[in-house]
Amino acid sequence: MDKRIPFILLACMIGLGMNVPLPGNLQVYLPGMELLGKDTNTLDVLKSLSKSNPEDNNIKEDRDVFSKIIEQNKGIKEPMVEGDILISPSGRSATNCKGCLWQKSAEGTVVVPYNLSPDYTEQEVALFRNAMQEYETLTCVRFVPRKTQGNFLNIVKAGGCGSYVGRIGGGQTTYLNDGCLSRGTIQHELNHNLGFYHEQSRSDRDDYVTVMTQYISSGNLIQFQKEDSNNLGLEYDYGSVMHYPSTAFSNTSGQSTIIPKPDPSVPIGQRNGLSPLDVSKINRLYECGVWGTLLNTASGTVTSANYPSVYPNNSSSVWLIRTPSGQVSLQFKAFDVQSSQDCASDYIKIYDGPVKTSPVLVDRACGAGLIPPIISSTSQMLIEFVSDGDTTATGFKATYSSVQCGGAFYAPTKNFTSPGYPNGYSVNMDCYWKITAPEGYKISLTFNEFVLESGMFGFCRYDYVKVYNGADSSSPPMGTYCGTRSLAPLVSSGNFMMIQFRSDQSNTFKGFNATYVSLPKS
Repeated sequence: MDKRIPFILLACMIGLGMNVPLPGNLQVYLPGMELLGKDTNTLDVLKSLSKSNPEDNNIKEDRDVFSKIIEQNKGIKEPMVEGDILISPSGRSATNCKGCLWQKSAEGTVVVPYNLSPDYTEQEVALFRNAMQEYETLTCVRFVPRKTQGNFLNIVKAGGCGSYVGRIGGGQTTYLNDGCLSRGTIQHELNHNLGFYHEQSRSDRDDYVTVMTQYISSGNLIQFQKEDSNNLGLEYDYGSVMHYPSTAFSNTSGQSTIIPKPDPSVPIGQRNGLSPLDVSKINRLYECGVWGTLLNTASGTVTSANYPSVYPNNSSSVWLIRTPSGQVSLQFKAFDVQSSQDCASDYIKIYDGPVKTSPVLVDRACGAGLIPPIISSTSQMLIEFVSDGDTTATGFKATYSSVQCGGAFYAPTKNFTSPGYPNGYSVNMDCYWKITAPEGYKISLTFNEFVLESGMFGFCRYDYVKVYNGADSSSPPMGTYCGTRSLAPLVSSGNFMMIQFRSDQSNTFKGFNATYVSLPKS
């Protein structure tokens, strides 16, 4: 029986129901704003976020990095240990050998030159750059295209997934074929090149995990050998991009070969990229000093230093938010930063990507008030906060989360669509578009085409669009809509509007095409 039948019967019992529409001091500098009026100090558009970004298509399969590596290395004849480590001519441990590390420049950066095979596509080259850019933001390591340097990485599209540990001299090969091309796998092999073994091969690993040798074939026991490693005074990292998964090299289906201590339920192995402790270990090994902070969970909070007390003078901080999937949605809860002309003194700046060369979402912001909600076009967003030597304030507090789709718009007018329009949206979508008009303006939203799954008896229970008269879902709803219909323009009472689109697990349709304009309040 159709699982929706009970809901149909319930609707009959309740009766027919229809959805009827219901009746600062902050300085923010956003890129490209067109003036809406003579005295308007608001700014233009974040780019449309409905299209995909090749740099963010970094997860080909929903599993850990090392399982992908092992699968790609089946049948590879190149001698390797621990699944993907090429055997060094000297056979030494890079983390215990200063001469095996990459050289630090007079400016304090560690330059690692590389050649990238011409066999990689433009999209794959963009993925490499994205993976390398995270090192630039979070550490003092700089991966740079090789010019004439004698020591460099020669990254080739062949041979599975494999690399040497540390710098061995000359042009050292790193193998990354088609099946290895995700951000996490690329960063895994780059970390080997920087001098790191797998996390579970640390000299102190027996204090943190139990290796279940009864589920490991005798020929694979060598894959679990411990190294005479330099552990850098940092704790063991179950969530490292360098950690084996719990079932690595298991010869018995469903049986783990690695069990965490003291809590066996702790997850180990992941696929998304560097962990915060991976970043700390790179900075400790190469004596980088203080660099960026990585926030790699699906949701969390970021605050200025000392918040809610005053932030320090003469400081510069960056936070890289990288959610496991989707796009980053940033919502400010408090904002109090020294005000100055054009925010030249203290300011916050937000980028749509992992580095300061990424597109700018908020150019500079200072003063008091709240920055409107921000949504990135990928799973990465960079926040920069700078203070000078003069007056300070309490700073900021913001929360972030992962959203599947949507956008944050500031343009005076813009067209946007549901994902996949006109070819159809996907199942299980939950998207939010947040529109901000200047103070003194309101928003008029028009649906040019609207084709969603119909709700039974007027109830939009399955797929629907819900419009809020404000900045978030706590604002009064203006209406919930589904089916194929023509809608009169929806006009907000203030300068914010939020649109939510949700689809259920079945029956997808064309979607919607919408346009909004900012109108002066009468």
